Amino acid sequence: MTDRYAVIGNPVSHSKSPLIHRLFAQQTGQDISYEAIAAPLDGFAATIARLRREGYKGCNITVPFKFEAYQCATRLSDRATSAQAVNTLSFNAEATAGDNTDGAGLVRDIEQNLAVNLKDKRVLLMGAGGAAYGVVLPLLTAGAALTIANRTASRAIELASHFPQAEIRAGSYQELAELTFDVVINATSAGLTDSEVPLPPGIFAPGALAYDMMYGRETPFLAFARSQGAQLADGLGMLVEQAAEAFYIWLGIRPETAPVIAQLRT
Repeated sequence: MTDRYAVIGNPVSHSKSPLIHRLFAQQTGQDISYEAIAAPLDGFAATIARLRREGYKGCNITVPFKFEAYQCATRLSDRATSAQAVNTLSFNAEATAGDNTDGAGLVRDIEQNLAVNLKDKRVLLMGAGGAAYGVVLPLLTAGAALTIANRTASRAIELASHFPQAEIRAGSYQELAELTFDVVINATSAGLTDSEVPLPPGIFAPGALAYDMMYGRETPFLAFARSQGAQLADGLGMLVEQAAEAFYIWLGIRPETAPVIAQLRT
């Protein structure tokens, strides 16, 4: 029988996940179906219960349900616990297992596709919202020397406090003066509103990577980074890599991502 999977969100019709997983399945010879399901804003838990009854094997979760998915899971990975959000659910008779593959997707894109080894690199993470929470643990695991900056410094400090075992610098953008970084990651929503980013000139070390989790267009952050001579990357690779991590969780097979990223670029 064909194993059934889905991505759940609201809205969700724009999602590239069905195409990505269809390409993964074709590449690896897996017999799966994968669809986009729009759950009512007040009906996420009911949608998950229905999918379980209908025999789905798992689902991806997108905006605005990642925090509700965290509450629905009966077993959580360390990545989900640190992110306080779930983007991948796996169903079996005993449990609804929750994981978060966003950070793994980011790190794999930077290290494998962009060939930037994060170990001992000075990494600046911009933002302290849900997207930032999802990537801190994988960045630390990769060996990054991490700084978190946010317009409201207390939120950056609060995020860092969830990782007491790590030495994380956290504060406001004003505190970044005189500092330079090898990798700067934009996890804010500034690109959605074309808001300027309050980074000081000189923030990028020579040869630095500027990485925006948004994809599809040049954001003000990437435009600023270009003016500073940084290497640029958007979040399309992260999107594909986090999907590949979910595919691996479900099926135990890690698909090749480079051809899928290339196809989506075109």
